[in-house]
Amino acid sequence: MIPVENIRDWRGRPVVDPVEAKIGDLEAVYVDTLGDEPVFATIKVSSLFGKTKLLFVPLGGAVVTPAHLKVAFGRELVREAPFIDPDGELHASDEPGVFSHYGLEYRTGSLGERRLARR
Repeated sequence: MIPVENIRDWRGRPVVDPVEAKIGDLEAVYVDTLGDEPVFATIKVSSLFGKTKLLFVPLGGAVVTPAHLKVAFGRELVREAPFIDPDGELHASDEPGVFSHYGLEYRTGSLGERRLARR
């Protein structure tokens, strides 16, 4: 896994898919509150109408290169992912949908606490 302190240095850099098609730019890293490991990133993208949103993408299998962050998921799947507004926040009730979009299991801790925290 990529150390969170290193990936934060890449904020604003391009994020590409496995065939190196650009998805957007790295905005933030979300860590798993159960182990403090980086598990998701948000990618800043703009629509045709100029609206900006932050898409969620898993960091499992991601690779940092000198030019970009390459994620393990295709551009189209990421572009259809759950998102938040640039000044918004991910609500606890929306976390399961982020995991589900990528076919990942969502579990909370023994006390039912949140799973993701922005770093």
